[in-house]
Amino acid sequence: MNTAVRLTAFGAALALVVAGAYGVGMAVGPVTTVDAGVGTAEARDAGHDDGHGGTAQAAASDQPGGLASSAGGYTFTPTDSRLTPGLREDFAFRILGPNGAPATAFDVEHDKRMHLIVVRRDGTGFQHVHPDMTPEGTWVVPLTVPAAGSYRAFADFTPTGGAATTLGVDLTAPGLFEPVIHAPTRVATVDGYEVTLTGDLTGGQATSLTVTVRRDGRPVTDLEPYLGAYGHLVALREGDLAYLHVHPEGGPGDEHSSPGPDVQFVAEVPSAGSYWLFLDFQHGGIVRTAEFTVPTGPAVRDATAAPPPTGHDNTDHGHGSREEGWRP
Repeated sequence: MNTAVRLTAFGAALALVVAGAYGVGMAVGPVTTVDAGVGTAEARDAGHDDGHGGTAQAAASDQPGGLASSAGGYTFTPTDSRLTPGLREDFAFRILGPNGAPATAFDVEHDKRMHLIVVRRDGTGFQHVHPDMTPEGTWVVPLTVPAAGSYRAFADFTPTGGAATTLGVDLTAPGLFEPVIHAPTRVATVDGYEVTLTGDLTGGQATSLTVTVRRDGRPVTDLEPYLGAYGHLVALREGDLAYLHVHPEGGPGDEHSSPGPDVQFVAEVPSAGSYWLFLDFQHGGIVRTAEFTVPTGPAVRDATAAPPPTGHDNTDHGHGSREEGWRP
């Protein structure tokens, strides 16, 4: 083989390697460590519930919560970023403060000083757990990931004297896995419960969402308080897993709130796109999670529902109802 042919072959092989690496990066999504635009108190609030069902928006940066592992002087640092699929093991981490030492002073938010969310990057294996902190500032929680893959962990906390903050890091569970593709769905079934989500998401705007819980076809009217509320809703943007933690309007003891079957939220997602929504609710002393996939924009047909009957008008005539099988 002459020199020109060898160079041509080498160039083609190099192009294939670069293209493959790009494809892997696009499949995994962006992984941000430090964003230069995040650092003000307003920016640290981005993507976090403000306590009234909405979100505190970043003034200095439009970056949502959870995309950076370091912001506002705080850094999310796992002891080990490797997980073993199917094995229950302690996951340990620290939140390093502005002085580089582990932070140990955190405010209680929704009954806990730390909320840890773990989910695989394809939206499966969602967990919402609450670690315990040692006196020297190491957070520890037993954790089991069900399968191999790349996971994202979110630390949701408020340092004492600081702003609500959400930081994220990637974790790896070695092994082969097949990514899951999610079709739009607004109806979830879990342990005999059917949970329906109504309402649309609009990028950059506050929108109302309602979840309705039924069991064996009957409305559940005695939902139990969990972390001071009748439900907790986490939204993750498909692709980069931008994070939003939303709590209901009102709560237990509020004369305007009832323990089901409906729980109302106000959410403001940062942009157009498709979002994975995870609802934690408690009934019979057990916390369960209902999962939805919802795109922004006008309602689309639920992939799990039957099509509307032929010859029937499916238009909403201002009475808040539509044909069965379509979800607003």
